[in-house]
Amino acid sequence: MSTPLNDRTDYAKLSLVEDEAGTDPIALFGRWMQNAQDRGVHEPHAMTLATAGSLTISCRVVLLRSFNKDGFVFYTNYNSRKAMDLERDPRAALNFFWPQLEQQVRIEGKAELVSAEESDAYFASRPMESRIAAWSSDQSRAVESRQQLDERYDRWKDRFAEGEVPRPLHWGGFRVRPQRMEFWQGRPSRLHDRIAFEHFADGTWARVRLQP
Repeated sequence: MSTPLNDRTDYAKLSLVEDEAGTDPIALFGRWMQNAQDRGVHEPHAMTLATAGSLTISCRVVLLRSFNKDGFVFYTNYNSRKAMDLERDPRAALNFFWPQLEQQVRIEGKAELVSAEESDAYFASRPMESRIAAWSSDQSRAVESRQQLDERYDRWKDRFAEGEVPRPLHWGGFRVRPQRMEFWQGRPSRLHDRIAFEHFADGTWARVRLQP
């Protein structure tokens, strides 16, 4: 017997109309992201990444690190489960949810590796501790204990005590090139605003309003 969840909220803060959405979903995403930052949304860059494994669909939260007309970039260990999923099947879905603004953005597309130069530049901007962690963690692999994980980190920290920490070859970025983007704005009576964009080979986008 399932437990009913009756916590309901009637969304009524904002709206989304075609004139506001425009014809460029990347530009619209940029405005929404900036608004989320300006309004103090906690971790506005956090996004759920879904990938297709050999048997199952898997999702997890990662952080968006940059975006432009070419796509949305995040970084990870290339030996991690998510990276191996994307190597096998580059299809990916991203989801941003900002409950304070009653907004959601869904992105579907294909992932590709960013250039080594781009990965190098971002890695160099990370805190020293995060760079060391990239060397010390075999992401997604089993470990006997937290103590063992901490000991591995300490060994790599000692190794790099006298100099720079270069980017390991097993660590870098992915860019998800969007083929479809949908913007959701909560509205009263569950008549939410949903505006979707489909990307065509000539670089143009088609916009359509969806029923909630």
